[in-house]
Amino acid sequence: MAEKINVALIGYQFMGRTHSNAYRQLRHFFDPPLLPQMEVIVGRNEAAVSATAHKLGWRSYATDWQQVLKRDDIGIVDISSPGNTHYPIAMAAAAAGKHIICEKPLANTLDQAIEMAEAAEKAGVRTLTNFNYRFVPAVQLAKRFIDEGRLGEIRHYRGIYLQDWIIDPDFPLVWRLRKELSGSGALGDIAAHNIDLARYLVGDLEEVSAADKTFIKERPLPDSSEGAWGATGKGPRGEVTVDDAVIVIGRFKNGALGTFEATRFAAGRRNYNAFEINGSRGSISFNLERLNELEYFCLDDPEFAQGFRTINVSGGAFGDYAAAWWPAGHIIGYEHTFVHSVLEFVTAIAEKREAVPSFREGARTQATLEAVARSAASRKWESIPQL
Repeated sequence: MAEKINVALIGYQFMGRTHSNAYRQLRHFFDPPLLPQMEVIVGRNEAAVSATAHKLGWRSYATDWQQVLKRDDIGIVDISSPGNTHYPIAMAAAAAGKHIICEKPLANTLDQAIEMAEAAEKAGVRTLTNFNYRFVPAVQLAKRFIDEGRLGEIRHYRGIYLQDWIIDPDFPLVWRLRKELSGSGALGDIAAHNIDLARYLVGDLEEVSAADKTFIKERPLPDSSEGAWGATGKGPRGEVTVDDAVIVIGRFKNGALGTFEATRFAAGRRNYNAFEINGSRGSISFNLERLNELEYFCLDDPEFAQGFRTINVSGGAFGDYAAAWWPAGHIIGYEHTFVHSVLEFVTAIAEKREAVPSFREGARTQATLEAVARSAASRKWESIPQL
């Protein structure tokens, strides 16, 4: 039987729910070398976190993360709280010798991200920046195609991440719209995912040129008594201090060109995270809203048979992640990517190796995000420090 390790999850709303589900499901479909136990979930609102602990299956709850980190029985700290909390919690967790999962983006500044990575490395603890879309089986197949040379020389990466959940001007001023809490808007919230995928699949960027825009400058202040998002269209308004949309062009170190677009104002696009990669011998295309499919075009096919083919990436032919779930054609969903992330993390702990993507990888993506922000402000090309 696998050794057990206790988890403290900090944050209990959207990401807290997805991470909780991952811990519950892991043992049912995989045989991890280290088995995470749902020991304690942490949140500031005692009534809410208590109810969440009961609903999601945590053994206990707490309202003070600092006290939880002092516990000797906690082996993993999972940071699923707003961006401004990542740095202090991660630094304290590393000092306490805890292994750490942290939601993306890793921190609100590059300096903080580097400090977090260095503190964890010095402490000898394992880390994972939760860029969960790396763990989609179709993305794993895309990586395999690129690594095997099926696309030839990579020339273009074209990434977009489109949502529309704040398009209503009376949607409240939630924490994701306040720079002091979130660090940035669409840039850190969703473009971070696509930039990380580009780095994973194609390689590091060396310079970027960007433009951003805030379409709605003020929003109603949220009423916490009316749920996570609060009331809409009521009471006083506050300033939106982050970007609503960002567009980036970039040059990769290997010579490829990249374009990125992220917005939360694309009416009708609910979670449209997509990329297309063009090489000298073929192309691949992926859209998260069709998570189990990869589009593939191959110039080596006979001319009469050329065209994009749709590969249903499910079942045992597509690696351990896909094989663990259902037979071919019986598709998986968004929540499964978090299970795969947790599996990678606990396996890395058991094998005493660096998890992928680690805090160091998260810091490298943060370096790109900061270069994008600098370019949008300066209206010039900005180089990306290579960490």
